[in-house]
Amino acid sequence: MLILAIESSCDDTAAAVLDLNRDHHPDHTSRVLSNVVSSQFDVHARFGGIVPELASRCHIEAIWPVVHQALTDAGVSLEDIDLVAATQGPGLVGSLLVGFTFAKAVALVQQIPCTGVDHLAGHLLAILLEKEKERPEFPYTALVVSGGNTSLFAVESPTEFRLLGRTRDDAAGEAFDKVAKVLELGYPGGPTVSRLAEQGNADAIPFPRAWLDKESVDFSFSGLKTSVANYVNQCRQKNIPVPTENICASFEQAVVDVLVKKTLDAAKQTGHQRVVIGGGVAANKQLRQQLKTGCAKAGFHCFTPSPEYCTDNAAMIGLAGYFQFVAGSAGSTVGPDTDAFSRSPLN
Repeated sequence: MLILAIESSCDDTAAAVLDLNRDHHPDHTSRVLSNVVSSQFDVHARFGGIVPELASRCHIEAIWPVVHQALTDAGVSLEDIDLVAATQGPGLVGSLLVGFTFAKAVALVQQIPCTGVDHLAGHLLAILLEKEKERPEFPYTALVVSGGNTSLFAVESPTEFRLLGRTRDDAAGEAFDKVAKVLELGYPGGPTVSRLAEQGNADAIPFPRAWLDKESVDFSFSGLKTSVANYVNQCRQKNIPVPTENICASFEQAVVDVLVKKTLDAAKQTGHQRVVIGGGVAANKQLRQQLKTGCAKAGFHCFTPSPEYCTDNAAMIGLAGYFQFVAGSAGSTVGPDTDAFSRSPLN
């Protein structure tokens, strides 16, 4: 079964082709033939953040070249495709509509089914794109951590997800970008903050950790972001050098401490022995290392996807779409008039 997958929820235009044989157990059949991503970083960098109108226009320009490249890399044509899967939401509606409408048009012309995929489901299942020995069995506890989402889920099956906790304000990735803006590090800021953190002392500045209620596995990063901004402003008001590397290291450690502890707490509450991480921030070295260490001490098995499957990509959308289509649940296929959605029903 050949799947063409399309992802355009934010500022990356992505397409992938997957070869999935539904005659076998679906957990062990994923094979990515191509996975193409076109970034818009250069377009938005001068504005210090994503401009939705520009993002959607860039998607319009990139969608066919990216899909064509994915088909070429996979050595297939549109006539070979059996299913089209595209991100239906959540995300920027203008961006979503480009990829989702393109996918519906391809399905209509080729007379094949099209399925709309929740972006969060893609991140929750991205780990299943890895080699068989590196995939967890169900059920597992999963942390999705990115610029738009920081949530914990109990993943019972490829199509059953139960929300355990979520951020009450800023997502972790959003906090990284806002701290980068305060430090005037440019956009996108998250990778730069992490790079500078490697040169700093994580214990230099006692930034706060928001633990919330004792049993809560919700998150809050707004106070931490404000604390960093206040610290930087005080340095500037006193006309003393801003210790950028130490700020980045201390901030990153504060975020990682909360993410790791809450994830381990959630796993204890569910009773799952397997812990999975997904989303753009899941590529953060400190988070990956410290979560693995924490899981090992607690007796859990930790699974981390390759960096290419952490950031927004179409391969994870194709896999989630496959599971959804095979399950045949309501809404597993969409028609030409089906709309995109800006907020996830999962979250």
